Amino acid sequence: MDILNNTSLESNKKIKLNFSGGDLSSDAGLLLLKEFICKVDLDKLIKQHFKTNDKKSRFHKDGENLLQKMYQQLAGYFTDDDSDELTCDPIFTNLLDKEYLASQPTMSRFFNRMDDITLMQFDWILYLLRKKIYSIRKPEMVLFDIDSTLFDTFGKQEGEGFNYHYSNHGYHPLLCYDGLTGDLLKAMLRPGTIYTSTDCCSFLKPLLMEYLEDYSDVALYLRGDSGFADPDLFELLETNGTSYAIRLKVNATLTALSESLEKELHEMTSENKVDYAVVYGEFRYAASSWGQTRRVVVKVKKPAGQLVFMHTFIVTNMDLSPLEIIRFYCNRGKMENFIKESKGGFDMDTMSSRSMVVNSNRMQISVLVYNIFNWFRRLVLPQSMRKFQIDTVRLKLLKIAAKMVYSARYKTFKLCSSCPYKEEFMETLNNIRLIPKLE
Repeated sequence: MDILNNTSLESNKKIKLNFSGGDLSSDAGLLLLKEFICKVDLDKLIKQHFKTNDKKSRFHKDGENLLQKMYQQLAGYFTDDDSDELTCDPIFTNLLDKEYLASQPTMSRFFNRMDDITLMQFDWILYLLRKKIYSIRKPEMVLFDIDSTLFDTFGKQEGEGFNYHYSNHGYHPLLCYDGLTGDLLKAMLRPGTIYTSTDCCSFLKPLLMEYLEDYSDVALYLRGDSGFADPDLFELLETNGTSYAIRLKVNATLTALSESLEKELHEMTSENKVDYAVVYGEFRYAASSWGQTRRVVVKVKKPAGQLVFMHTFIVTNMDLSPLEIIRFYCNRGKMENFIKESKGGFDMDTMSSRSMVVNSNRMQISVLVYNIFNWFRRLVLPQSMRKFQIDTVRLKLLKIAAKMVYSARYKTFKLCSSCPYKEEFMETLNNIRLIPKLE
């Protein structure tokens, strides 16, 4: 053992290695997230409202397992096997106030106990958390950015199917973000063959009712692509006082109604067929399934170096000018970044179980983790770091080396003295302490 503790490098005999440095961890920044999680009472909410259908008495409780999974995802440990590698990590064991973490088999059994009841529990916990966050800083308006995406599947998993839009097998979840803050307001896992707008009304209605009942003074807006051009959705939004801008697929009738704009564009480009040109307009339109006419704004553009015209049609109940409506709709491109962050940064699209309901529950855990980080970033990170994505924050603020030292009364974590982000760390900790006590 002495030989192992004094291994020298052949490249430089003056450098020696050993594994007797004490209780060390590379994730000391998670202590900030623990402070934030406790400040917003997530740990208490989980203890009060989360329980699997488990009749056995277990050493590793459901709430502890859920928090363990959340801390692991926040730190970038996504696989169940990571639980075994972190079993005695001093940071993780102190985050959970345990001697050792639940093992991979324990965590896998925990996930497999989840069902439709736990899905409802996740919805309720997210609802209660949102109330607490809004009590700290309530928005003046909320912008529902609704979209769908593809979660890849492998093998004969329950509910998987071939999606022709994505030309691949997988699930086709429905997602709704706040386009202004990036909060993931709601997510629902659906079979892969489901069309984009299927179940969108039942998906959105509880969310709309929440805001109308709890935040009646908050203005509501919605954006969606042509997959959500559903008359039932239009009526739901109009009934609930939500302003919307939803794209329509180009068809012969819409193109014919925009003929005057094409003529205007022809006249504008009669002497210059090279440069970019664009015109805007509007008209009333009703598809056969709508039952009433609605306002449609139009953008007709000629791309630079092309002779063809391209059309954009947006159905809306807003009073803005056609140019403002088009700009409002086009800003929904930010949502693609939110989806990428959810998938790449929080592993939301990993569907590792054969059971669709287990995969749905795993996704809801990722939804909670994504939102906890997004609120953490928005409310307590230093201003210079509030636009950083999770990978950058992990690198700069969470992956900090620390040594745990015991004394008679305390456990002291001695963080890396050469850490270049000491000031940001302490500013974040101070910002968490400034959050008012929540009811």
